[in-house]
Amino acid sequence: MGKPMWSAVVAGGAAIVFTGVAAVPAGAAEGGVSFSRVAVNGGKPIVVGVKEEVEVHAVFRMTTTLTYDFGPKVFPYRGKLDTGDRLYSSVITSDCKVVDRAKGICDFEEWLYIDPRNLDFGNEDAGTWKTAAQVFLAGDAQDTDDLNLPLQVKRATRVTVNASPEPVAAGKTITVTGRVTRANWDTHTYQGYAGRTVSLQFKAAGASSYTTVKKVTSSSTGALRTTVKATGSGTWRWTYYGNSTSGAKSSTGDYVAVR
Repeated sequence: MGKPMWSAVVAGGAAIVFTGVAAVPAGAAEGGVSFSRVAVNGGKPIVVGVKEEVEVHAVFRMTTTLTYDFGPKVFPYRGKLDTGDRLYSSVITSDCKVVDRAKGICDFEEWLYIDPRNLDFGNEDAGTWKTAAQVFLAGDAQDTDDLNLPLQVKRATRVTVNASPEPVAAGKTITVTGRVTRANWDTHTYQGYAGRTVSLQFKAAGASSYTTVKKVTSSSTGALRTTVKATGSGTWRWTYYGNSTSGAKSSTGDYVAVR
């Protein structure tokens, strides 16, 4: 990992901090600050592709009567709290929403951004991260806390679909193909994801939800292929449900009219 690069812009009490996937600055937590009611990305995994910057919404409560210069923020980290790696490109924190002024209790919203094009971001970064909170106090002090909250960071997947022929006579064969690919954070490309169990799903015309028809294993190039009998008009799609390092994804739907 590279060295941290810091700059801050403070406007109207909100702080923007820029860094990369970098070592957490050394320095013991000063104490006198506590964080609670922390929720990052609604408790869902953070799924990152190869080019698009990902916005992660978070909320938390901070309690302190100490004066702070900028922040606070919550963020994913790995390793030791003071010397590990943190995962974000930039963070925007809202102004304090006062809960109890005398006790120094504030609620905050946060928008954390992850840019997969960061040179320090690689496939090894997929998996379980921890969550930390930090605030910079007056006099060059800081408080950094481990929140004991795991975060799942996953490589994005893509799934395509094509069902043919269109239209088709009742009772005839429909061939459904597609491909499942996964983000390679080292090369910034999507590559075929082999050996994945992918569900073929169907939504009948007029229905509101999909049902799984069968499951298919992707080829060495991530290709998907199967056949089904045409029993009625409707929409076909592939769904991959993900794993510990890869996000879940459904293809768009392909409508086939049965005549």
